Amino acid sequence: MDQAEKLRKLVKEQNSPKPTSRVITVTSGKGGVGKSSISVNLALALSRLGKKVLILDADFGLANIEVMLGIRPKYNLADLMFKGKNLPDIITNGPENIGFISGGSGIQELTNLTKDQIIYLINKLVELDQTVDIIIIDTGAGITDSVLQFATASSEILLVTTPEPTSITDAYALLKTLNKKAIFSVEDTAIRLIANRVTLDEKADDIYEKLKTVASKFLNLNLDYLGYIPLDNTVSKAVIRQQPVISVYPNSSFAKQINSFAMKLCDTDMEINQRKKGITQVFLKLLRSRIQK
Repeated sequence: MDQAEKLRKLVKEQNSPKPTSRVITVTSGKGGVGKSSISVNLALALSRLGKKVLILDADFGLANIEVMLGIRPKYNLADLMFKGKNLPDIITNGPENIGFISGGSGIQELTNLTKDQIIYLINKLVELDQTVDIIIIDTGAGITDSVLQFATASSEILLVTTPEPTSITDAYALLKTLNKKAIFSVEDTAIRLIANRVTLDEKADDIYEKLKTVASKFLNLNLDYLGYIPLDNTVSKAVIRQQPVISVYPNSSFAKQINSFAMKLCDTDMEINQRKKGITQVFLKLLRSRIQK
């Protein structure tokens, strides 16, 4: 059996029913909106609800997750793909039973994989799908190729914005660009908005209504609303301490909202089960052009 046939067999196998993880991609139209803080704290909140959670840091440019957790991983995704490391080798243990994988240069190198390397990677991801309940992908910031690739390949997206006009505009621009991608499926993707750093005089619901209206009218996209997070100075304090907000400031408004988001997401488990494909399918979509060659 040649390499191409092996890949086709892998793709066929991944379309058959089997245990898969729930993949939640956290993204934004621009940087500096608190996306990584939400990813880390949401992972802990979901873990406290009994879920086995892993974070994939898909921003190869900035190691935000490492900084926020105060952890420096020994290995990353590139070591799995190119240096023969196994899956347990690249999973770093984080606080409260969450796992963490640094994408490192591996995210950038995905398009350069040989077919043998793709087969190896997919087989390892199958292992991950069968052992983790939820994988949170923290993408890079802005409308980059890497961000768009993960967003189009995912069945569940959390879109983070702030009340700033530029942030709202960039969030819409991300949705518009995403919608133009051939592999993006409106029917198979749940997009939920999180309005972050909302002050007392700002109406978070207005942000959602504006984006929902234009997304529906011009893009034919259905945008859901997960909720808003008030502006909270405990977030920056926690980053300085390199600890999650919900661990060091459990009574803060940020922590309370994150816990609320986690419960809402758990309440949608049955709905998501109808469309979840797991991390293996996400990477198969990312690597589609390489598989078809």
